[in-house]
Amino acid sequence: MTLVRPGLRGHRTFAVLTAAAFAAAAAVWFGMPHTKAIPNVAVLLLKLVPFVLAVEAIAHLSLSATTRRRVAVAAIPVCFLVYFAYFVPKIFFGEGVYYLVLTLTPFLILALVLAFRLGGGAGGTARRLGYAMLLLQLSGIEDLAFLTVNHHTDPQWTPMPQVWSWADHMSVFFGRPLSKYEAFGFIAVHVVLAVAVLTLPDRLWQRLVPRRAAR
Repeated sequence: MTLVRPGLRGHRTFAVLTAAAFAAAAAVWFGMPHTKAIPNVAVLLLKLVPFVLAVEAIAHLSLSATTRRRVAVAAIPVCFLVYFAYFVPKIFFGEGVYYLVLTLTPFLILALVLAFRLGGGAGGTARRLGYAMLLLQLSGIEDLAFLTVNHHTDPQWTPMPQVWSWADHMSVFFGRPLSKYEAFGFIAVHVVLAVAVLTLPDRLWQRLVPRRAAR
């Protein structure tokens, strides 16, 4: 689908959302502790604000084909360099690896969504991709993969723990650590929601967002 040239109002919406996303990201990065712990749901939701604003900004991005190509040849390499020249050296150095990975993952999601949008993808589909991948990140599927794809010899992880006490992003919703089977259910619900976000008919999305943002 070809991106259309918006009016001044469309450009203003994109600019406001982009500025708000950067401001929110700076507030979270510099104003909140870089720790694994999530004390409550409000903190988790607050940390998601920059991502939501960025997804909405990308969904509202609408450029001519010529401008889109010019932006792509600059923006996509910049995204790669942020990953390769900032996150990778930090991770190799061992500096706050867990928090860096938690930050890197939504950044990579946004980079993929941006590349899709600059390639001519529809704003509504970009929004679907962004939120579906966020649901997968929050699902706990990575925790399950950690326990299954690695060859564990430590008794702490073998056999699979009956209580997932380390999974703060799960326990924060229940006020306690989840059991193994509760965690399985938590993962399954998020995966189902991600699939629903990707497959629900467009008319349902058009009721939630302005029609021009879904182009």
